[in-house]
Amino acid sequence: MANFTTMSAFLLMGFSGKTEIKMLFAALFLVLYIVALVGNILIITTTSMDHSLSSPMYFFLKHLSFQDLCYISVTVPRSICNSFMHNGYISLWECILQCFAFTLCGCAEMALLTVMSYDRYVAICLPLRYEVIMDISTCVHGLLANWASGILGGVRHTAATFSIHFCGANIIHQFFCDVPQLLKLSCSNEYVSELGVSGFLALLTFACFISIGVTYMHIFSTVLRIPSAEGRARAFSTCLPHLSVVILFVSTSAFDFLKPHSESPTVSDFLLTVFYTVLPPTLNPIIYSLRNKAMKEALKKDF
Repeated sequence: MANFTTMSAFLLMGFSGKTEIKMLFAALFLVLYIVALVGNILIITTTSMDHSLSSPMYFFLKHLSFQDLCYISVTVPRSICNSFMHNGYISLWECILQCFAFTLCGCAEMALLTVMSYDRYVAICLPLRYEVIMDISTCVHGLLANWASGILGGVRHTAATFSIHFCGANIIHQFFCDVPQLLKLSCSNEYVSELGVSGFLALLTFACFISIGVTYMHIFSTVLRIPSAEGRARAFSTCLPHLSVVILFVSTSAFDFLKPHSESPTVSDFLLTVFYTVLPPTLNPIIYSLRNKAMKEALKKDF
């Protein structure tokens, strides 16, 4: 990571220059963060305490909740503090660390959602071999691969971004150190290497999404052949929450990164970012607990 920028700090503009609007969004972020915090901690605690939730599905769900906590904690608490303290400055090294952690968590989340889709495929399409295929070794290796992909993506993305020179104003029109916004500050075409890394990560994300899509085509084909309506409903109740999480996370992030970015971002641009940075970690516990009968019974019993 040679040729670091001489900038020592950046200014995170957030949602608006108006104090009233900043405070409104800060209050909203605080509520969403508390909901995400409580919901994900409940899932982690419940799946750890209740022995009836010891299957690989709940093993991965517990780690998804942990990743969601990390993912939302990278950006939201800092944004809330900046708004309440009326100080949007973030140091260069804090920005580097935030960029790395955010990319790591995003890549790891996509990898884990892909592993979870495979788990659902084996459970529904190959039920007699489920315990053999999805043993503890497979689960641990899947989790290690998930974190390894996140670390690799985070290192490459951050190194490529901060190896370029930055010119002009040090203003980032976002509530965190967003890579597309940082690239707008580059002096010349030095960001070409970063675009190559972004393209590679986008290709891997697309491959994960296609893998999940093909997996669910097999799952739905198998579910529709189940003779009993109760069996089909039970299978759908475990698959639909996961699929809705994938669609929300991938569609909003892909649309935000692929659409042209204006020099003066609008409120809708910021809200779109919220859809893949704040809402998934907040909604995941609600989706999984409300749509999953075993989770609801375990929550009632333990709490």
